This record gives sequence, structure tokens and C-alpha cells, in this order.
Amino acid sequence: MAPQRRFFTRVSLFICAFVLVLPVTSIAASDADLAAMRAQLKALSARLDRLETENHKLATTNAELVKTNRKTTVAIAQVSEQTTAVADKVQKQAEKTNWTDTMRWQGDFRYRYESFNIEGKPNRNRNRIRARAALIADITPTVEVGLGMASGGNDPVSTNQTLGKGGSTKGLNLDLAYFDWSGLANTKIVGGKFKNFIHKSGKNALLWDSDWRPEGTGVAWSNGMFFANGLGTWIESDTNKGQSFAYLTQAGIKIPLGDALKLTAGAGYHRFDTKGNGSYFGKDNDFFGNSFNPDTNTYLFNYREVELFADVGFSLFDRPALIFGNYVENQAADKNNTGYAFGVKYGKAKNKGQWAFGYTYQRLEADAVLGLLTDSDFGGGGTDSKGHILKGSYAIAKNINAKFTYFINQAGLKSGNPIDFRRLQLDLSFKY
Repeated sequence: MAPQRRFFTRVSLFICAFVLVLPVTSIAASDADLAAMRAQLKALSARLDRLETENHKLATTNAELVKTNRKTTVAIAQVSEQTTAVADKVQKQAEKTNWTDTMRWQGDFRYRYESFNIEGKPNRNRNRIRARAALIADITPTVEVGLGMASGGNDPVSTNQTLGKGGSTKGLNLDLAYFDWSGLANTKIVGGKFKNFIHKSGKNALLWDSDWRPEGTGVAWSNGMFFANGLGTWIESDTNKGQSFAYLTQAGIKIPLGDALKLTAGAGYHRFDTKGNGSYFGKDNDFFGNSFNPDTNTYLFNYREVELFADVGFSLFDRPALIFGNYVENQAADKNNTGYAFGVKYGKAKNKGQWAFGYTYQRLEADAVLGLLTDSDFGGGGTDSKGHILKGSYAIAKNINAKFTYFINQAGLKSGNPIDFRRLQLDLSFKY
């Protein structure tokens, strides 16, 4: 408390005291009473001094607290700024990590030795490679986009590259370029240039070579038991070159027939409008076994392929086994219009030390299917051949396989004088 304020306070107290004692003195108060009053005033003054001291201490403490609070506020602001900077850095790092997590590579490499023994031709041997790689991005939880490259030339059913020509560099070509949307229940929609998802009985190439990539759009639906597939693909999209669009449809069922037995069966209808059109790939007279008019080099028939298939999977001696059958008939041709294949598979070469074996018998008449898209190896490629396929594989390690395939075929059935065709393939394959 300030000195002036203290002085006036004391004067006020004395005045009050004087006013109080005035009546008393007027009635001749005793000396003892006056002494008691003086003692009370002295005690009151001492108490005021103590209160003033305590008030000063409280004021000093409060000023120190205000100063400390200001320092604390500044410190908190600095910590907040640093925390925000760290959070921003963490967010940026998380975004970078999330971007890398949405991208993935997949592919394979295969080295092949191949030997031919064809009736009426010199024996032939060659070495080939196949290299494929695809970068796949998960744009959203339901949208996938892929871009893939492959070795070889522009053959629609082969990405093999023959080695030679003095060790010259080899080309890479666009193998995949697609989107895949799975935003509907049990359904996916694809578009672009994509892998063929139409079911192949026993994974055999009676109708479609495994390297063929449709170019268009497609829909696949499955609820676990029933499934349906459909796609539209351009065989030629340029009207100046004879525009041609094909439709592939298929439906089937998967039925468990016990703990280790499962049946997959169904039917398909595939339509190609080719009659009167020229060759879509290769030389002008390349029709890959299909009938054509040699004067105009055009297809004689359309292809309205009705397909039936069935696969029975089961376990035998603790190994997976499969029996399959596939039949196709071209409704747009009156003769040489059927094809079929049946076979067995035993074992699975997936992990180190595992092995597998398979046998297939196939007959594919000249106009049963569009020869451009069928197996490029059986009977030399295309249609109009029959015979056996022997396969075996062994897993050297996971994703590393050694495999052999031997074709014992006859080609040129429509001529009535088919030739013997032998083809041996020895492969070493790597997947990543």
C-alpha cells in the first residue's frame, strides 16, 4: 500500500477513535479506559502493517506468475509450431509410402529350347526367350490400371523371341493396357487390352492361345457357384481395313461333389463375323487353317462357335488331379466344323520338389474355330490338326520350374493326306 494512502488511513482511524472516545471523555472517562483504547489502536495499526506486507508479497507473486505464464505461452506456441512441422513431414512421408504401396510389378521370364521333326521337311532346332513384365496400380480400392510389355514381335498369339541375328537387340511390345473396375458385387468390368478371362477347360488352348489379349471391353460375374463371362473384342477396328467386332459369351456352374471333388461345367457362344474379309494378320493368304477363297484371299465362313466344357477336380494320393473335356462346333460351316479335346492332369509343381504331369488328346477341324486365335504350338499353329500333347514339370524352387512339352500331331486333315508333326519344348521358367 502507498505511504500516502497509509497515512490517510491512520488519520481516519484516529478521527474515528476520537469521535468514539469524545462522549466518554465528556463523562470523565478513567485513565485505565484510555490506556485500553490506546492498546487496541496500537494492535489495530500492527495488524494493518501485517496486511500491507502480505498484500505486497501477493502482488509480487502475481507479477511473477504473469511473467511465467507469458514464457509458458511462448514455449507452447513454439512446441505447437514444431509439432505442426513434424506432422506435415509425417503426412508427406505417409502419402509417399501410400503411393508406392499402390504400385506393384509382376511378370515372368522363360528360356526355351525347341526341336521340330516335320514330315517332308529338314529337322529344325532353335532357342527362344519370352519376357513379360506388367506395372499395376490400384488407383482406388475398386479400380486397377495395368500396363504390360512383352518380348517377341506383333503375333497376336505368341510373345516368343527367337535368339540369333548376331546377338542383335530384341524388341518389346505393348502386351497389356487396361482398367479393371470391381465396384459391383461379384462383378468386374475391364476395358482396353487385357488378359483373356474366358474359362479354358483344363487350361488347354482348344479355342484360345494363352498369349492372346482381347482388345475391347468385358464383364465377369461370379457368386462362388455360378459364373458368367462376356466380352467384346476388336479383330479389326479400322473401317478402311474391314472392321470386325467379335462377341464371346460363357456361363457355367461350380459344384462341390464332396470334400475333395469339384465339378466345373458350362457352355459358351462365340461370334466372329469374318466371311468375305481378308487376313487379319500375316500375309494376304495367312488364314491359319481356316477355309478361304484363294482368288480373293477372303474367309469363306463366319464363325458361330458353340462350346461345351467340363472339368472334374479331385485329390488322388494327396495330390491334386483333374479330368477335363471341351467340345466346339461352328454353326456357320457345314463340314470340317468341329473340335474337341480331353485330358488328365496330375500333381502341381508350385513349391520346391513338387511335380506335375499331363496328357491331352485334341482334334480341331479346319473351320471349327477362328484359327488366328487358337494354339500357336499344336500342329504348327492354327486349325486342321489332331494328336497328342504330353507335359511334365518340376519345381526347382518356388517360382522356378523346369518343364517339357511334346506334341505328337498330324497336320492338314482336310487334305485327306495329313503329315506327321513332332515338336519338343524344354523350358526353364521364372516368375516374379
